[in-house]
Amino acid sequence: MQERIVITGMGTVNPLGLNVKETWTNLIEGVSGVGPITLFDSHAAGVQVHIAAEVKGFKPENFMDPKEARRRDRFEQFTIAAAREAVTHSGLQITEANAGRVGVIISSAIGGLSSLQEAILTTHTEGPRRVSPFLIPMLMANGGAGMTAIEFGIKGPCFSVASACASGSDGIGTALMMLRTGMIDAALTGAAESTITTTGVAAFDRVGAMSRRNDDYSMTPQPFDKNRDGLVMGEGAAVLVLERESDAKARGAVIYAELAGYGATADAFHVTAPQDSGEGGASAIRMALASARANIDEVGYINAHGTGTLLNDQSETRAIKASFGDLAYKIPVSSTKSMTGHMMGATGALEAIFCVQAVREGILPPTIHYETPDPECDLDYIPNKAREINTTLVISNAFGFGGHNAVLALRKYS
Repeated sequence: MQERIVITGMGTVNPLGLNVKETWTNLIEGVSGVGPITLFDSHAAGVQVHIAAEVKGFKPENFMDPKEARRRDRFEQFTIAAAREAVTHSGLQITEANAGRVGVIISSAIGGLSSLQEAILTTHTEGPRRVSPFLIPMLMANGGAGMTAIEFGIKGPCFSVASACASGSDGIGTALMMLRTGMIDAALTGAAESTITTTGVAAFDRVGAMSRRNDDYSMTPQPFDKNRDGLVMGEGAAVLVLERESDAKARGAVIYAELAGYGATADAFHVTAPQDSGEGGASAIRMALASARANIDEVGYINAHGTGTLLNDQSETRAIKASFGDLAYKIPVSSTKSMTGHMMGATGALEAIFCVQAVREGILPPTIHYETPDPECDLDYIPNKAREINTTLVISNAFGFGGHNAVLALRKYS
């Protein structure tokens, strides 16, 4: 009998809050994290997008030595803040005796983009000798994972998964498999991202993925709505502590939910666009449910990828229908990106926390800004108001550029 893998700790820094409690409260109340960009002067930079979902009120010196903070990219600072909350939350003690049996799989799709951008500008304006000697560890996508291992003295496997916007979910799924095979006894896993820079905003806008409702951003992003016009870039980090059930129970840990299954596929279709049929996503959903040893009629909620782009929302709706058939119309679906924005590689990790909270609290977060139904997106998207429903099994979809599909299945613990 395969032992259950459980979640004993959670931590996050994101546009809705600087911890899990604050974030969940704002999420259920339908608070939007979207506002004008303040991290750089978007008007002076000449970009056409002037809104984002930024982390607000974050002070890295509250989580690390100020000198160390200056040597770390913003995404790494977020990582440490989220990891500290998760470890404190879990009560997991990392010692010399068990350090080699704990893993750190904390992902990032892009890594230290702001540090890289600044260094390139410095090279051109002041010369290569002015580039920081700390640049490499600041821009590496695995920088958050390595920093976390150093922070807690963890000596087991330590790396980052990069699979675009599926990175966080793929990292969590990888940790699940490592625990199931006995390679490690516990894991800190999740993802972090900070791409709200001139280069990041310009690049995603040039792909045609971004909302440009700069003057009236009160109704964007609008996932699954007929009038949706693109995603809003977010940032932040989310980290979970995973353990085998027997180990968690032996140390008297509070168990918040079971990480029951994981599925991952590739569309092999296009470098940015999702496959029209949604078959790649549907295959990942079926794989995750098989991994969880669950039937489709057990699923009571789907946390959608739901970016608010025309193609993604249509494709994902088709993926859900292909997976669940007529049951698709009975399963509540919501896009929490309507509030957090799209945190790129970190989104799947944060949404895993939302799924844990949904099964624990019996409350499903809404899709805010939903007004006009789209005939191509005709499921129950929990419009505008949270819904009280007790459910035992939920899934979280993460579908990234390049056709990366990752799905997590989470079960209420009892």
